[in-house]
Amino acid sequence: MITIKNLKKSFGDTCACNIPELTINKGEIIGLVGNNGAGKTTLFRLLLDLLKADEGYVELNEVRVDQSEEWKHFTAAFIDNGFLIDFLTPEEYFQFISRISGTKDDPVKELEEKYQHFTGGEIFGRNLLIRNLSAGNKQKVGIISALMTQPEILILDEPFNFLDPTSQNILKRLLENYSKETGATVIVSSHNLTHTVDISTRILLMEHGEIKSDITNVDEASVKQLNEYFEQV
Repeated sequence: MITIKNLKKSFGDTCACNIPELTINKGEIIGLVGNNGAGKTTLFRLLLDLLKADEGYVELNEVRVDQSEEWKHFTAAFIDNGFLIDFLTPEEYFQFISRISGTKDDPVKELEEKYQHFTGGEIFGRNLLIRNLSAGNKQKVGIISALMTQPEILILDEPFNFLDPTSQNILKRLLENYSKETGATVIVSSHNLTHTVDISTRILLMEHGEIKSDITNVDEASVKQLNEYFEQV
C-alpha cells in the first residue's frame, strides 16, 4: 500500500506537487494521466525519494521513504534512461541488478526465455552496449530490469514510449498478468489514454501538481470524461 500525506514540492513559484492525502491499495493498477508539466514525474521522484519534499511524506508499505531504506527491498521503477548503465550490455546490466538486489547469480537465461516475445530477439545475445540500442530497446531493458526483482510496488513512467504497437500490446499483457499473479501494486504514467484505460483498475488525473480526478470505476463513461477533459484544456 502507498500512503501520501500533505505532500508538497515547488520549484520557485511553480507548484509541481500538492497532494493533501492519497492512498493506493495493494494490487491496484494505477494509471496516472495528465498533460506535460502536470507533475507526474515529480510525483514519481518523490515516491522514490529522488526528490526531497518541501512538506509531507510518502509511505510505501508503512515505510517512510525519507526515513528508511527498507522500501527499496520491495520496490522497483523505471523512469528514464538515467536508470540504465549504458556502457554495459543488457546481459551485464541484468547481472548487476541481480547482484545488488540479492536475487540470482546469473538471471540472463531465465530472462531471455521469459521475455523473448517482448524483446523480439533484439536484446539478448547481440553483444551491443545499452547506449548503442534503439530507444525502444533501451525502454525494454529498463522495464525488464524493473520486473526482474519481482517487486511488490512497480513504478513505470511512460513505459509505452518508443515501443512499436506489437510491443505495446505485449507490455500491457505483461503488466496485467504480473499484477494478477503477484498481487503487486503497479503505477504507470502515460499520455496514451487507450493503453492506460486498457490496463488500469483506477485512474488518477493530475494537473498543476494536484490530483484533479480519482476514477475508481474505469468504464466507458470514465473514458468519455477523460477525453472531454483533454479536449477542453
